[in-house]
Amino acid sequence: MQSEPIVLKKVRVHNLKGVDLTLQPGGLIVFTGVSGSGKSSLAFDTIYAEGQRRYIESLSHHARRFLGELPKPEAESISGIAPTIAIEQKLSGRTPRSTVGTMTSVYDFLRVLFARVATPHCPVSKEPLSASSR
Repeated sequence: MQSEPIVLKKVRVHNLKGVDLTLQPGGLIVFTGVSGSGKSSLAFDTIYAEGQRRYIESLSHHARRFLGELPKPEAESISGIAPTIAIEQKLSGRTPRSTVGTMTSVYDFLRVLFARVATPHCPVSKEPLSASSR
C-alpha cells in the first residue's frame, strides 16, 4: 500500500489557478464543489493524467513508440503518484464468464506472472513441487 502523500504544487489545468494540494493515502478522498470549480480538472486532467503518463513512461521504448507521448499536466511539481491504468468496463457479447481481466488480456499476463513467482505445492501433502525429468 502506498504511504507517500500525493503532493501537487501550483496546478494550472483548465480553470485551476495555481492550486496547491496534499492528499494522504489510505482513505477515501472526495472532491466536492460547485459546477466549474475544477473537480474533474483536478481528478482526471491532473492526477489521473499524470499517473497514466508515468505508466506509459515505464514501458519499453518499443511500446511507447506505438502509444505516443502524453502531455504533462501544467504544474510546478507533482509527486507521489504511481503509474496508473484505467480499464473501462463495457458489456461484451462474449460469455457470462468474461471479466474485465479476460476481455483486456490482463488475465493472461497475471497468470504468467503468478506462475513464475509462485512455488507450487501438492494439494494433498502440502509439500513443495519440483520439476520432473520424465
